[in-house]
Amino acid sequence: MKTITVFTPTYNRAHCLTILYDSLLRQTSDDFEWLVIDDGSVDETKQLVQGWIDEGRIPITYKYKENGGMHTGHNTAYAMISTELNVCIDSDDYLPDDGIEKMITLWRRDGSNKYAGMIGLDVTIKGAVIGTQFPEGLKECTYSELAPRYKVVADKKLVYRTEVVKKYEPYPVFPDERFVPLYFPIVIDRDYKVLCYNEVFCIVDYQPDGSTIGIFKSYFRNPKGFAHSRKIEMIYDPFWKRKVKSAMHYVANAIMTKNANFLSESPKKLLTFLSIPGGVALYLYLNRKKNQDRDISKGYKR
Repeated sequence: MKTITVFTPTYNRAHCLTILYDSLLRQTSDDFEWLVIDDGSVDETKQLVQGWIDEGRIPITYKYKENGGMHTGHNTAYAMISTELNVCIDSDDYLPDDGIEKMITLWRRDGSNKYAGMIGLDVTIKGAVIGTQFPEGLKECTYSELAPRYKVVADKKLVYRTEVVKKYEPYPVFPDERFVPLYFPIVIDRDYKVLCYNEVFCIVDYQPDGSTIGIFKSYFRNPKGFAHSRKIEMIYDPFWKRKVKSAMHYVANAIMTKNANFLSESPKKLLTFLSIPGGVALYLYLNRKKNQDRDISKGYKR
């Protein structure tokens, strides 16, 4: 069995996947397999991946599922993966040529059952580190500590032990929505730390249709998913300021969904009650930003 599974949730990204596939062909280690989770694509994704499977140059598993959003792709992947480690490489990202070798070498040197896995750097296609690096000498931490305690910001690449991620409940599915923020890291933080490396694990090329883009519209399209993640954050985030922020977002989500029971459903009722004024102000701000995004996409500004 291979050591690590690279899994890729994808939706109508046939135009991106070749770059990722080519990077997998260039790996200096072949100790991996690739799992492609097709989230209901209607483009040429299936035919493209099948062609690569037929080539037989690297081990590939293709799984088609009905469209449900990236979080359901993670659910499907975690249910299928059996290798020791796993890493999610999005369809618009790719690996440095020594990415797999680097991950496995570092894990073999420093890893153990006390850790959930490890975390490394994302860089742009021009090689610039996204956000900030880890402080010199930082060997381990929880994901939640990165920004508030160590001033490490922006996207980083997590590599998890498969045994760990299988311990936790899958992301919930809301039939009328397609997005739940990926909150697994802060839940896992309760039980494990991760090893930290200033090594490049992933090369990122953000796409105009990616989940990072148009986030304000996404708040309104997926309020139940966001509300659920805010409740998780209120429970698991160890930092008080972020709990307050999550409570305010939770109130804003309740306004979006006209949920009159939001207070009784909150895991932190007093915090939520005190956050109502801030939540109302946040809702008004998000609504304004959503409308600005809509107007810009139509080619004009108010």
